[in-house]
Amino acid sequence: MNRKGCPDEYPISLNLNGYEIAVFQLTKNDLDDWAYGYLFSEGFIQKESDIEAIAIDEDMGAIHVSLNEDFDDEQFFSKKKHYTAGCGRGVTFFSMTDVKNFAKVSSGQTYDLSYLLKKRSEFAQNSLLYLETGGMHGACIVEEDGTITIREDIGRHNAVDKIIGHSLRKGLSPERLILLTTGRVSYEMLSKAAKYGFPVIGSRTAATKQAVQLAKFLNIEVIGYLRGKMATIYTSAGRVNNDLTQGLEVERE
Repeated sequence: MNRKGCPDEYPISLNLNGYEIAVFQLTKNDLDDWAYGYLFSEGFIQKESDIEAIAIDEDMGAIHVSLNEDFDDEQFFSKKKHYTAGCGRGVTFFSMTDVKNFAKVSSGQTYDLSYLLKKRSEFAQNSLLYLETGGMHGACIVEEDGTITIREDIGRHNAVDKIIGHSLRKGLSPERLILLTTGRVSYEMLSKAAKYGFPVIGSRTAATKQAVQLAKFLNIEVIGYLRGKMATIYTSAGRVNNDLTQGLEVERE
């Protein structure tokens, strides 16, 4: 029997201007990208330059971030925490009502379904930690020229934060990017995509009813079950052209 290695996860404390936000279960790869992505996704920062310095202490299991400006910690931490579902459990400070107040996504980009399936396959073939362990989640951005970048983690939401952090630090324009993920698209996953402004999010598995409702409200195209020559388009933003003769399901309310 061919045994794969076990995936890694560690408790990592995220500290912002001396305040501990929470302890997260994370895979140690690309922790700098994760910190940028999580802080952006949760509204602590609005741009890459809001962070003055970041120090990662893997031995102590801590990430220390200093902002260029102070933030109102009492007001922020008085907000109700929402614990995310699934492996690598995390915490978000945004409720579904908060997410509905995000700016609606605007993009004129359109894609053939066959192209999304091709990129999903390329993503899978290059997810090295998953191929090594069989137990990791991944998130991938596809740029306008077809270039893909992948980040992996034990938690699906952590992987998405990592790829958002990478995109933020590179100054990439979200309206020309595709976000692909291995994990279920739940409301907090959808909120991360919406916060950055991704117009298209695709997954190898399902989207929840709440995520689909938010996606329709925020004008984000969501495609699930991207596998082989099959897909389920949950939304109707008009950004995906079905160029396949079979295998497509379209869900409408």
